[in-house]
Amino acid sequence: MSILSEKHFHDEKEAYKFVERRLWANGPICPHCGGIERISPMKGKSTRIGVYKCYQCRKPFTVKVGTIFESSHIKMHLWLQAIFLMASSKKGISSNQLHRTLGVTLKTAWFMSHRIREAMRDGKLGPLGGKGKVVEADETYFGKQENPQPSKYRKGRPYTRGGVGTAGKRAILGLVERRGEVRSFHVAQANKENVSKLVTNNIHRESALHTDESNLYWGMGAHFEGGHETVKHTAKEYVRGDVHSNTIESYFSIFKRGMRGTYQHCAEKHLHRYLAEFDFRHNRRIALGIGDESRANRILDGVIGKRLTYETTLAR
Repeated sequence: MSILSEKHFHDEKEAYKFVERRLWANGPICPHCGGIERISPMKGKSTRIGVYKCYQCRKPFTVKVGTIFESSHIKMHLWLQAIFLMASSKKGISSNQLHRTLGVTLKTAWFMSHRIREAMRDGKLGPLGGKGKVVEADETYFGKQENPQPSKYRKGRPYTRGGVGTAGKRAILGLVERRGEVRSFHVAQANKENVSKLVTNNIHRESALHTDESNLYWGMGAHFEGGHETVKHTAKEYVRGDVHSNTIESYFSIFKRGMRGTYQHCAEKHLHRYLAEFDFRHNRRIALGIGDESRANRILDGVIGKRLTYETTLAR
């Protein structure tokens, strides 16, 4: 039987019960006062589905309050369908596709997808790697900057990587632990100062760092006990023993295929959310034993405290 045949994807009461079991494993929690006692479901013909009342603060609430679902008039079972579709689509699913599949307006589908991306942001602060582990770092460029900031050192000359001009393009730095997690960042300028700060703040000192020959990473070997190894792509060297940056380049390949083939356009102010989406799926991939259903459930774990309004989404 198809996973999408499950009751919570089609029945609103079952959808609420499913989300409640995930978010309230030990019973309802009042989002207003934090109380867990003297809470009862409200009954009556005119009562909305999933409404509870806290008799400590005397306020009603549903499982939507304090989550990405708050103040949304979209049916909960449609939210669950959208979450599953975004979790299971390796290269993403466009707002136009969600609009057609779910039967909601394009504006609603676009806003839903941004709220779901917000739930995908895990905000992990711990460093990648560790003793005996390898972390790869690389930068890529995608899309035109909306407010280009030419480097004062280049005097208008385009910077090229592999013969492709990168002047005026959005810079993305990616860090990936071999057979582990990825972490990507949209940086205003890919200069040595910005890149060095992100690399040293997000990689464990005991790790080994592998990069290409870019001068952005020069001198970083002193920061890592495992040293800094490079491959020289300009000399057609891509692998030297176990030294390579193929893992992060593979991640960038999937990211770019999704952005070009599925999303096609992304405003620069939203790029960090798209990166969070691709990071989320990579860090919870099949190779790590996480299937589509489990991945969708983990998005639900991240909906709390991620309120995102339409006005906030549009703001620069």
